[in-house]
Amino acid sequence: MSSSFGRLFVVTTFGESHGAGVGVVVDGMPPGIAVEDGAIQRELDRRRPGQSALTTQRQEGDRVEILSGIFEGVTLGTPIAMLVRNADARGGDYEEMRTKYRPSHADYTYQAKYGIRAWEGGGRASARETIGRVAAGAVAQKVLAGFGVDLVGWVAQVHEVVAHVDVSSVTRAAVEAHPTRCPIPEVAEEMARRIDAARRDGNSLGGVVEAVARGVPAGWGEPVFDKLDADIAHAMMGINAVKGVEIGAGFASIAQAGTVHSDEMTPQGFASNHAGGILGGISTGQDIVVSIAVKPTSSIRLDRRSIDKSGAPVTVNTHGRHDPCVGIRAAPIAEAMLLLVLIDHALRHRAQNADVICPTPKIAAAAPADVIARLKSAGAIDNPDPDEA
Repeated sequence: MSSSFGRLFVVTTFGESHGAGVGVVVDGMPPGIAVEDGAIQRELDRRRPGQSALTTQRQEGDRVEILSGIFEGVTLGTPIAMLVRNADARGGDYEEMRTKYRPSHADYTYQAKYGIRAWEGGGRASARETIGRVAAGAVAQKVLAGFGVDLVGWVAQVHEVVAHVDVSSVTRAAVEAHPTRCPIPEVAEEMARRIDAARRDGNSLGGVVEAVARGVPAGWGEPVFDKLDADIAHAMMGINAVKGVEIGAGFASIAQAGTVHSDEMTPQGFASNHAGGILGGISTGQDIVVSIAVKPTSSIRLDRRSIDKSGAPVTVNTHGRHDPCVGIRAAPIAEAMLLLVLIDHALRHRAQNADVICPTPKIAAAAPADVIARLKSAGAIDNPDPDEA
């Protein structure tokens, strides 16, 4: 179904941009994992609108309500339902869109598919739908932390302004230090100037978001149809406004000779990471590096040619509240989708290969007892029974 994602860790989102609320149901979460409301709320706060003058001015607290699946701060192993109620919906801002289609938006295609659409704010096509993904990612993160997985996303480019970030050392603190979520201060300031100029002009800009997952053990992923990088690409392309995905060197690998692109192996480990931490669809134990291209926001205040429901030519000028560069709020969403892919493959790997010990030069796949020990030491689990972890 179009609103569900994952095999063993299944995430289903619901709700429209200007409806009563949006939310998510997470099925397949292991029991006995400590999950605090505050941890989920912190991630939603990073994604919410109205953070700065550089984002949409829709004022939403995005306060999460956990309806099921967690008891006394610990997961039950049953479905986790989470709801965020819409508090600042203004459907009237979109009255013109009742009969007109915004260029570069999903208005026309939703109408073509369903014969009906929620024209207020784009309905399910709004980035507000991603609240459920971020909440689910925060839950997944509690399990992955026990495996030693650390994940950071940031803005690497806005329009023509590029930041060259060291993926091995970038920190969440550096990313969150600036409203653009670019961890290089001087580049972040130039990005902010470009975004603010576009906002004042009624225009919008695109960008590139990068994410790195560090500490992923070797062996996660499938060798053919469900390759880890294929599932990551699937997840990232499912984010609103994303038009391209790269793993590792990506399209830059075209300009690399085989002697450059191949990641040579030494007794001390890999000499480089052009593959982005994945070979043959399976993790190598290196950093998993992903880049996504986010298009300029479709809804802008400048006149655009389009058609109405009858096919007649019209001019569209959108006056709602929108991000001049949606990319700067996409970093937490990219993180969440990467987390959801990794947790799904972690559970699938454990289901198929729980008793397999694979000694590699870099990392050995952990036996169940080792996994439980790490979960307990990280404070993510209290249950001493490996069969219930």
